[in-house]
Amino acid sequence: MGIISFQGARSKTKKLDETQIKVSDYMTKGLITFGPDQSVMEVIETLIKHKISGGPVVDVNNRLLGIISEGDCIKQLNESRYYNMPIEDARVENFMVKDVETIDGNLNIFDAVNKFLQTKRRRFPILEDGKLIGQISQRDIMKAALEMDGQNWWDR
Repeated sequence: MGIISFQGARSKTKKLDETQIKVSDYMTKGLITFGPDQSVMEVIETLIKHKISGGPVVDVNNRLLGIISEGDCIKQLNESRYYNMPIEDARVENFMVKDVETIDGNLNIFDAVNKFLQTKRRRFPILEDGKLIGQISQRDIMKAALEMDGQNWWDR
């Protein structure tokens, strides 16, 4: 009697070329962005309304200036209470993170996975010619894994 595989017969599938699976294929495009002069209260309202945890801050030419997150907003709420300052006067530019790491849209998706693991970031903005064109998040990576044939993803 031969060996019985509990995985069942596997079809011979042609493996995809890893270099062809790019971050830009799975990035989110129509992003909600914020301006540096917006109030933090507007940001909080938008984050809650759209059920997102943060967003890029861009200038009028769509150049990335920073990122503002729930955590940045929480810090501002705490400071406004502690220093008895009105939150309505708080502007995004004073609370956003300005040193933002980006990722290349041409990077293959598997290298992006490694970058997420190394940096422990939740998302990376993607720039083209200095302008924001999208964002790749850990959730986008998980969606990519589900959309791809399981064998093509896991056999890498």
